[in-house]
Amino acid sequence: MSLLRVDKICRQFGGLAANTDVSFSLEEGEILGLIGPNGAGKSTLFSIIAGALPPTSGQVWFEGKNITGLDAAACCAAGIGRTFQVVRSFESMTVLENVTVGAYNRAKSTKAAQKLAMETLEWTGLAPQAHRLAVELTPPEKRRLEVTRALATKPRLLLLDEVMTGLTPTEAQAGVELVRAIRQKGITVLMVEHVMEIVMPLVDRAVVLNFGKVLTEGKPTEVIKNPEVIKAYLGDRYAQGH
Repeated sequence: MSLLRVDKICRQFGGLAANTDVSFSLEEGEILGLIGPNGAGKSTLFSIIAGALPPTSGQVWFEGKNITGLDAAACCAAGIGRTFQVVRSFESMTVLENVTVGAYNRAKSTKAAQKLAMETLEWTGLAPQAHRLAVELTPPEKRRLEVTRALATKPRLLLLDEVMTGLTPTEAQAGVELVRAIRQKGITVLMVEHVMEIVMPLVDRAVVLNFGKVLTEGKPTEVIKNPEVIKAYLGDRYAQGH
């Protein structure tokens, strides 16, 4: 049984179809990449899976249960954590307080939530920043804070929305190592990413969206050679280099 199954998801905004008959599955322990050009419907699909947005039609199944239409809090409680493409830290709160917000989804008291938050900060390397205000963090640190807060909800499935964007090669490599460590902790990962040099060696499979539809899916080495993917997204220069 797949951990996550997306079945014929459609989402319309007025006359605009953001997602059309999107179907794919995600196995437990897998890192799956969701790629495609801007406007392909990736973030909309993330919002549907995470319960922030209801689909117009179609179903989302998680751990064998139909979670279609559950709100974000219920999806989080079920074990789905997410980050956002635009960082959403609580700027006037400390790093520890930000992560404690996520930990409240699992902890039964403030003390327990703070303990879980601190343990998660130590794991992701942000513990030295615990008592700084979020507004004081660098952009890469804020992205890591987003991931840490999501991890503090103790998800079985983590949705990562462009967490490598704007990072230097060194910072991006640290991000790759963190994603691999997340998988080693038994957490399944679905990630949207634009930096192909990073995402392709990292993911087990890739699903390519274009104009809201699944263009193709498969192993990264297969996907980057697909003529339709090259035309729609990667470009001839990328193909020639690989």
